Amino acid sequence: MTDTATTTNKAGRRKIIVAAAIGVLVAAIALDTAVVQIGSDADLRQQAFDPDRFGQDAFPDIRDGVIARAPDATTLATALAADKSAAVAEYGTTAGAFPVLPVQFTGVVGEGKSGIFAVTVDGMPEGTGIRVQTGPAINGTELRDISGDIEFGAFTNQIEYQDAGAGINRAMAAQVLADLDRDTLSGKTITVTGAFTMINPKNWLVTPVALEVQ
Repeated sequence: MTDTATTTNKAGRRKIIVAAAIGVLVAAIALDTAVVQIGSDADLRQQAFDPDRFGQDAFPDIRDGVIARAPDATTLATALAADKSAAVAEYGTTAGAFPVLPVQFTGVVGEGKSGIFAVTVDGMPEGTGIRVQTGPAINGTELRDISGDIEFGAFTNQIEYQDAGAGINRAMAAQVLADLDRDTLSGKTITVTGAFTMINPKNWLVTPVALEVQ
């Protein structure tokens, strides 16, 4: 065999070896690559965290849970006055430094400021006040924390955890408070179911999950 033929054969073998190696590499990449369909659960997990989507998905279960658990305000106030720890254990959820409690009540709306209205509820102990926040801005993390199921460890960082609470608040406001006429609310009777963080057991700032004007 001539030197030219030998060289040609070697070049051909090299091409075959390179082609085979490329084929193996491509196959390995294909085996290690998951195909993600747009709009699927896997696709959503790969997208950036969307607090509004999270809030819309989470709020219905939160609302139903609060409604199912909420004692009336006078029952809760009496229990807190008798034994705060026992009342929190029976009705509340421990979340951070302060417990979160569900409650429901019917009362007459007083004066409001920045969307927060005092509500007079018959039978409440002397010195215990109830206020309800009606928006447009809803502050606090009561709705995020009340179920006890939404934990920090499920999120990438503290920012996402805070954003989750804000997303739930916005979902609630859109579903519960969008048609509320705050300008004419004072003097009317409302029925509220919601939750509050018990920082001061005699001063409740309730975030609603349901609000009806009578």
